[in-house]
Amino acid sequence: MHDNTPAYGLWLLVIVNSAFFIFFAFTFFKPKTKRDWRSLGAFSAFIVALFTEMYGFPLTIYLLSGWLQTRYPHVDWFSHDAGHLLEELFGWRANPHFGPFHLLSFAFIGGGFWLISAGWQVLYRAQRSHVVATTGTYAWMRHPQYVGFVLVMFGFLLQWPTLLTLAMFPVLVFMYTRLARAEERESIAEFGDAYRRYMDEVPAFIPRFGAHHDGPTHGPARRN
Repeated sequence: MHDNTPAYGLWLLVIVNSAFFIFFAFTFFKPKTKRDWRSLGAFSAFIVALFTEMYGFPLTIYLLSGWLQTRYPHVDWFSHDAGHLLEELFGWRANPHFGPFHLLSFAFIGGGFWLISAGWQVLYRAQRSHVVATTGTYAWMRHPQYVGFVLVMFGFLLQWPTLLTLAMFPVLVFMYTRLARAEERESIAEFGDAYRRYMDEVPAFIPRFGAHHDGPTHGPARRN
């Protein structure tokens, strides 16, 4: 059963929730360069699109309403709970906030923000010591903060999938990949063989068993 009270048009909630998560990401990521701001800006666009559909106007539900109502006539698709599409489509009939996809989303979102925060702490120490960040999370992957943003976005997709954010997600992943490659070209130009050895030892995005780099490489600290 779903509450029949309309759950959309709540634009104040759109603003408050978007501002909260964007500020949260800002405090974890602490952007400084143009590349940092571009990364945060892309993430912010995703967050605004997400909460606009979550509390403002349910574009995805509206576009799919004919198909959804035919397949699931017992569901009030314009209630807030029905916006948790994965729980509804896979038959979770209890409170969707305690559904498997919603709970799993918390693990991805929390893990993503932890990576962003932990990565920044390593970068801060590296910048003070004037070395390349290769310890902590950077000992397991070369771009933990970009991975963190992707995990957070994926977590939100599990929690509240929309057509717009589903379309944005691969584009943003591609953008973060390009930004990471651009950083690596700059690092190779700056550090030469030392950075190439680091690249040989540590994967870019997905940690592999046995890949671990302990020693710092001297030179100006890099981001992400």
